[in-house]
Amino acid sequence: MIASALTRPGERDRWIVKFGDIDWMLCGLLCLVAGAGGLMLYSIDGSKWTPWAAHHVIFFGLFFLLMLVLALVDLRVWFGLAYPLYAVSLLMLLGVEAAGDISLGAKRWLAVGGAKFQPSDIMKIGLVLGLARFYHSTSSDDARLSWKLLIPLGMIGLPALLVAHQPDLGTAIMLAATGLAVMFMAGLSLRLVAAGVVAIAAAAPAAFMFVLHDYQRQRLTTFLHPETDPSGAGYHTLQAKIALGSGGLLGKGYGLGSQSQLNFLPEKQTDFIFASLAEEFGFVGCFSLLALYAAVVVIALRIASISHSHFGRLAAGGVTATFAIYVLINAAMVMGLAPVVGVPMPLVSYGGTVMLSVMIGFGLVQAVKVHRYTEVTSGKGALI
Repeated sequence: MIASALTRPGERDRWIVKFGDIDWMLCGLLCLVAGAGGLMLYSIDGSKWTPWAAHHVIFFGLFFLLMLVLALVDLRVWFGLAYPLYAVSLLMLLGVEAAGDISLGAKRWLAVGGAKFQPSDIMKIGLVLGLARFYHSTSSDDARLSWKLLIPLGMIGLPALLVAHQPDLGTAIMLAATGLAVMFMAGLSLRLVAAGVVAIAAAAPAAFMFVLHDYQRQRLTTFLHPETDPSGAGYHTLQAKIALGSGGLLGKGYGLGSQSQLNFLPEKQTDFIFASLAEEFGFVGCFSLLALYAAVVVIALRIASISHSHFGRLAAGGVTATFAIYVLINAAMVMGLAPVVGVPMPLVSYGGTVMLSVMIGFGLVQAVKVHRYTEVTSGKGALI
């Protein structure tokens, strides 16, 4: 009798080994971060599960299962999908320009049926994969300094400009920062980095005057002195600082944050949920959450470092950079150290599309861990 593939010990054991190779500590940390988000959403909505907390928990549960499935996908499949996913993401951004859904004065969404999603969140994964594939077949000398660097710069610049035009300055900055992080990890010359910093500094005044929208310029000029416009452009920053300061060391207690409960804090369920956490749990609560984020970043970077393929290292490193940039920009924004640019706190803020992109990214990181010994080739050996 011929045994089926489902009953052959070799096949069965191979899948068991793959499942066992998933980094369960990373999974646990992601659950803790998302759980903290669910608890905060429950609190700031007056101890109600709907509409925010329940959806947050359900979405995370579904996307967590998706992450586990993606972790088992061979790294060569991710390699084969890299350029197509980047191209599809770029086409969707162009679709937003042509027929995007307008909400709150910005055209950032595509509507499919009764659901809306932001293609810019999908581009965060597409950009990392596209750059990782490009650099996988690029020599170290070309990655350090050559005319070929115009290709990744174009891959970064085009979606960043499209997103900035929506306008969504925060996500555009994230795309640019993530792309530059991947270039740096690929071996970009430090001299070129320094030259780029000088060029950006030189172009900043012109960009400030002629590229940014009026409200974006106002945000940049008022975040240092928000008290000059306490009921206008400085309102968000001032209310966030009040929430942060009133929390003290241990906070006011769960469900007792006046800034969020009385709706003084704007966008309390998304951009400024970190301020709500500070008010209720104080410095200790904020430090604990940031420690969880730091642990996630450290584990993900370790996974990137043990991959045998250059593609795997850059893909996992790029996803980790995106996640870290999310946290840094949101925390700096809430503390008044950066302008308000609308970047959520990953897995804590409410939002299905952002959570989906984050969990797909960690599915890729887990796939790098599970298939760390897989050799990815850029020729006929690649599974495309």
